[in-house]
Amino acid sequence: MLNFSRRFLIAAAGAAALALGACSGQSAAGAAEGDMTLGDPNAPVKMIEYASLSCVHCATFNNDVFPTLKTKYIDTGKVHYTFREFLTPPVEVAAAGFLLARCAGEDRYFEVVDAIFHSQREMFTSGDIRGTLLRIARSAGMTEQQFQTCISDEAGLRALNARMEKNQREHRIQATPTFVINGKVVKEGDMSIAELDAAIAAASR
Repeated sequence: MLNFSRRFLIAAAGAAALALGACSGQSAAGAAEGDMTLGDPNAPVKMIEYASLSCVHCATFNNDVFPTLKTKYIDTGKVHYTFREFLTPPVEVAAAGFLLARCAGEDRYFEVVDAIFHSQREMFTSGDIRGTLLRIARSAGMTEQQFQTCISDEAGLRALNARMEKNQREHRIQATPTFVINGKVVKEGDMSIAELDAAIAAASR
């Protein structure tokens, strides 16, 4: 679980998130907006995950637990899942990753997020953040110029910061990952599928 100071991260993101490339002065056309969701909006259980692409515990949940959650609950119409973006150190990794996922479009957003989580260890070990994200961008059908424009989009960064501030206020999020089920914070930090089973069962009663 990664705790953070929201004020520090908002300021740091504004100063550092675009460090992967010089600002192009262009906007990433077609960037997806709003909440990113999976599953039936009418499902009886509404689940929100607050997560950061630079959070190791978030990557663990995505890689080890989320596939079962999706198969067992989201794909069967039992859970409507919402992923909400947060920035944790190193903020330039999280911010660039989220900008990239948004630019890839709503239909490929979760595909890109998953690829970044699976490549997180590689990025942190090699230090080649830009190279890793560029590879993921290309796999999502983006050119290098489109990728550069995307991660240099100041309007996109402002929108990301605005979403983060709004979401932090809604549930007073202090750490990532944080899981909210039917409006109630049920866990901060690592969450197993057994814990999810219990929380979803309780919310379904």
